[in-house]
Amino acid sequence: MSFFFDPEVTMSNKLMEIIYIFIGLMVIYTAVKNLRDKENPSRGGTFLFWFVLGILIALGRFLPNVVNGVLVLVMCVPAILHKVKKGRTDMPTKADTQAAFASIGMKIFIPALSIGAVAVAAALTTNVLGFSALNGVAVGVFVAAVFLMLFDKRNTPMVLLNDSERMLSTVGPLSMLPMLLACLGAVFTAAGVGDVVASLVERIIPAGNVNAGIIVYALGMMLFTMIMGNAFAAITVMTVGIGGPFVLAYGANPVVVGMLALTCGFCGTLCTPMAANFNTVPVALLDMKKQFGVIKNQVPIAIVMIVIQIVMMIVLK
Repeated sequence: MSFFFDPEVTMSNKLMEIIYIFIGLMVIYTAVKNLRDKENPSRGGTFLFWFVLGILIALGRFLPNVVNGVLVLVMCVPAILHKVKKGRTDMPTKADTQAAFASIGMKIFIPALSIGAVAVAAALTTNVLGFSALNGVAVGVFVAAVFLMLFDKRNTPMVLLNDSERMLSTVGPLSMLPMLLACLGAVFTAAGVGDVVASLVERIIPAGNVNAGIIVYALGMMLFTMIMGNAFAAITVMTVGIGGPFVLAYGANPVVVGMLALTCGFCGTLCTPMAANFNTVPVALLDMKKQFGVIKNQVPIAIVMIVIQIVMMIVLK
């Protein structure tokens, strides 16, 4: 635990570790609650998955890398075997929902807006207070919880904790996908995937043809994001492999190209189940009958948007 007393560690990182510990404990609570739930058809597998995930989130930094690796493999076993199930969920009735809305009204949006407001405030005061935008998002969640408790006295901390457990249990193993994809992006970059992509692309793009480089870069961002499920992970690999040597090296504006390349990646986000938090989680939360219903409605928009992004990048470069 010397991490927290190390003067070289920023206050921002220390705060995030405290938040990770808090999140990990909440995930462990999900594990224990499901283990005690007799209505859960797979209590053992569900407990194992959530308990190990909670340990990794809360204590991963302080454990040896080998231990973390073994725990990740252990955590994946019940998920692969479909042994992570949802138990009893105390969903509010339609009458309860309508009564709550009649009492709170449009003030219900204040907690959600407060998260963004605190995040923006933290980002704008980073140089003064030393906190990052990510710190602001985390703190904003606690601020939102305070608003919810003020709006309705029935919203006790235990109610909020149980509702968080209900959401985690509903999403299931998909909740770990964004974390795994973020790790995959770092692994790809360290493994030199960008250099491999560059060696392949140089056989296709004529030297000095910036427009051709932009088209391949944009489409590569979209396709690689579909594979990675995360445009932020894809842009590092694609910029090293295509954007840098075939677009920026010939004088294109890095601000314009970088900004639009990221939105090209977001077009890929609309088209992939790997972007679980956007395209798969809503299916689980809304209990949709069509597993890829969200994606099917987004694909036409993504196609239109990628064309617009490419044209803008060529014109504004």
